[in-house]
Amino acid sequence: MDEQHHKRHPLREPMVWLVIALPLAAVIAGIFLVVASSRGGSVDSVADEVQRTGQIQVTDLGPDERAAQLKLGAVLQSEDGVLRVFPAGGEFRRGEPLTLTLLHLYSEDSDEVLTLQPDKLGWSVEHAPDTGHDWNLQLTDAAGSWRLRGRLPRGQHAAHLGPALDTQ
Repeated sequence: MDEQHHKRHPLREPMVWLVIALPLAAVIAGIFLVVASSRGGSVDSVADEVQRTGQIQVTDLGPDERAAQLKLGAVLQSEDGVLRVFPAGGEFRRGEPLTLTLLHLYSEDSDEVLTLQPDKLGWSVEHAPDTGHDWNLQLTDAAGSWRLRGRLPRGQHAAHLGPALDTQ
């Protein structure tokens, strides 16, 4: 009977470890989140100019609406250090250059703005984007009257560009 009444040391009890471990894990996770969020800088993945008034954010969607009305669509291809854009729908002005903006998802300093010159199949520019992460893409005409958007996933070499809005 003496063996049954023998008490174990408190640190050998699983419930004591649970009572200690759960709050400790919550504190460590909280510290990790604070450190991670303070290092990132700007994480805006949209490059639009946004006006903020109180809780309302307003931006100009006119170029997106215009692209949808014109039924514009394009395909971007990255191959052998050259970016090419091919029209895939709508009426493009083929003789004019286009502006392609490569938007880094986390670092605004890594964004790139390229001017694509017309060629016989579409538009092109010599450039090899970093394929180690995703890129948000924005394609506009020189005047900025329309805008197509897309995403180039990490390790991929092609992306579809289309209007951000559906007017149907």
